[in-house]
Amino acid sequence: MKLRVAAVGYLNARPLWHALRDDPRVDLALATPSEIARMLAEDECDVALIPVAAAAALGDAELVDAGCISSRGPVRSVVLFSACPIEELREVALDLSSRTSVVLARVILRKNAKIQFCGMTPDDAIAFVDGEKKRGAVVIGDPALEHEGKFSHTLDLADAWREQTGLPFVFAAWYARRSPSGPLAKEHVELLQNAREIGLNSRDSIAKNESERRYLHESIRYDLDDDARAGLARFMIEAAKIALLPASHSAPRTSLDTLVQRAADGERLSAAEGERLLSEAPLFDLGLAADAVRNRKHPHDVVTYIVDRNVNYTNVCTTSCRFCAFYRPVGHAEGYVLSRDVLGKKLQEVVAAGGVQILLQGGLNPDLRIGWYEDLFRWIKSEYKLGLHALSPEEILHIAKLESMSVRRVLERLVASGLDSVPGGGAEILVDRVRRKIAKAKCTSEEWLSVMRTAHHMGLRSSATMMYGTVDTPRDRVLHLLKIRDLQDETRGFTAFFCWDFQHESGVHVRAGDGGTSVYLRTQAVARLMLDNVDHVGASWVTQGPDVGQVALRFGADDFGSVMFEENVVSSAGTTYCIDAKEIERRIHGSGFRAVRRNVKYEWLNEPS
Repeated sequence: MKLRVAAVGYLNARPLWHALRDDPRVDLALATPSEIARMLAEDECDVALIPVAAAAALGDAELVDAGCISSRGPVRSVVLFSACPIEELREVALDLSSRTSVVLARVILRKNAKIQFCGMTPDDAIAFVDGEKKRGAVVIGDPALEHEGKFSHTLDLADAWREQTGLPFVFAAWYARRSPSGPLAKEHVELLQNAREIGLNSRDSIAKNESERRYLHESIRYDLDDDARAGLARFMIEAAKIALLPASHSAPRTSLDTLVQRAADGERLSAAEGERLLSEAPLFDLGLAADAVRNRKHPHDVVTYIVDRNVNYTNVCTTSCRFCAFYRPVGHAEGYVLSRDVLGKKLQEVVAAGGVQILLQGGLNPDLRIGWYEDLFRWIKSEYKLGLHALSPEEILHIAKLESMSVRRVLERLVASGLDSVPGGGAEILVDRVRRKIAKAKCTSEEWLSVMRTAHHMGLRSSATMMYGTVDTPRDRVLHLLKIRDLQDETRGFTAFFCWDFQHESGVHVRAGDGGTSVYLRTQAVARLMLDNVDHVGASWVTQGPDVGQVALRFGADDFGSVMFEENVVSSAGTTYCIDAKEIERRIHGSGFRAVRRNVKYEWLNEPS
């Protein structure tokens, strides 16, 4: 069997993989650093040249002694570009191709508390630079080299790191996932080591011009020596201090008691640590740890809830998700689009009950164009004055494709018509192997995250969700949480997280996997521990029932969700729990908390009682 090798496609990495291209023992994949990190995390390769920050976040990736990409001075390919003095910057766009460079930029610039960061593609980041608006951009890899010398102010991040610490900076290295069979086989390590030696001797032929030749010889170092390892260790420490990476620990395998205590204390966890808690930790201990985090984030013993209504405006959908009992294909006799009369009655009931918003979601109906949504939103705002928590990323992407518009333009038009926030529906599990099995026509995990990124950068806020219990594994669930956490580090746009298990019904085409009360409480507790940068976690009593919802308040949840006038998607699979505001407050009080109504931004609308 061939060794599956994944590597960064940039020029600076080429000497490490150049000799592997035609090796019959190797299946080589080249991509951006972030994509290579995803491939290693999701077991799509055996060994990968990945950003060191991504390896730290995984927690079970072992360093392979076969070289690295580092710099002992100016690196030229990881640069902050600006049209004004660096100290005057107020906004910085971050090239999201590499997690390491994103974290390094925040470590270097952490003393400037006024800077706001946002993630972008390299082209968008370059276009973002504006001297008058005090905007800069961190650009990495080949795009950084292409724009060298084009801006009046630059900061080479590797050189800035050396000035601050006196150490070299390691950007990427070879890593393999830890496995029960042991480390990467000796012959495979030697294969990578030999490829490195051949590549270093081939730098002159790899380079296309004198500038590239000097870059490969003078700017990049490929030795994973003691100095490089010291620089790597220092970076992990500095990033952990500001909670951007999990802390490194010398013990090869921490005891469960120690791991649970570290989680309860709020220490950032790696994916491997989260997976271990999800699979091995005693349920009661997980609950205590999650409750400790909830109490630290929300020390006033208050649980919030919202009075709104989940309205599914259409059940016509083109994605044919194998787990969904709600949708109907185009042309089906049971397909519907709610009329204004029907919608009006539903909305009036919300107003009469003191409700503040509508959660509006539906299928991907090709007959509904953007003008239909704009008219609907304006009508809801003018007639009922309700907030619009509307349209999942999947629906927004669907409209963008129908109209041949960018996601940003679709959101701009919807915001102008009344959109207030974006629900987190359609996430399911943000691992594409899972998505391809349960909903192959749905957007990819990166597309879902990209819509949320765009919405957050526009000032919109959203929830994050996870539906587990189909073909997903504990590892998949933790990787989902990691992707939510990474985006939250970047945008701070997620207000809350909700999870629930797949509700199976005969007629759907996916069998139920892990589910039930114990799995739900365990999953929610680990989510509370993993998502250290998300303020709120909601109890999913709609699928589990109000009794379990009460228990969930002691497993990390600080919100009891929404009053349920109706629910159509989950109830299509046979789950029909509905309770009113009075009953929600009774349940909150019964768990030992005070209750308060909130809006979508989690602002209190009355005094707790």
